[in-house]
Amino acid sequence: MKTLVLSVLILFMPSIVCGAERDYQVLWCDQNHGKTEYRLPDATRVDCLTETHAVEMDFGRKWAEAIGQSLYYASCTGKRAGVVLIMNKKKDARYLRRLNEAITYAKLPIDVWVMDTVLP
Repeated sequence: MKTLVLSVLILFMPSIVCGAERDYQVLWCDQNHGKTEYRLPDATRVDCLTETHAVEMDFGRKWAEAIGQSLYYASCTGKRAGVVLIMNKKKDARYLRRLNEAITYAKLPIDVWVMDTVLP
């Protein structure tokens, strides 16, 4: 029984320590007066829809996916595209650089925010 409990704790430890994407999503969206998991007609969901932005939230390593998703959500909602990059490791700075370089190079209409704190 102790082995099972320990296995379950180890399995869920990363999300307890670092927080799951959903935890960051709720925190950021609440702070920015948005609606989490806004459902589009095609059943996709915008991570956070604010008065001005359709925002995709992702951990650093998923920076490239966030570009496409935010642009798609913006096209569906008529809002400006936004990406919140969750950076909970020092090495994640490289992903922010990549994201900003791609946006600048392609002149994409995407605003970027960073969450770089570990959740309580």
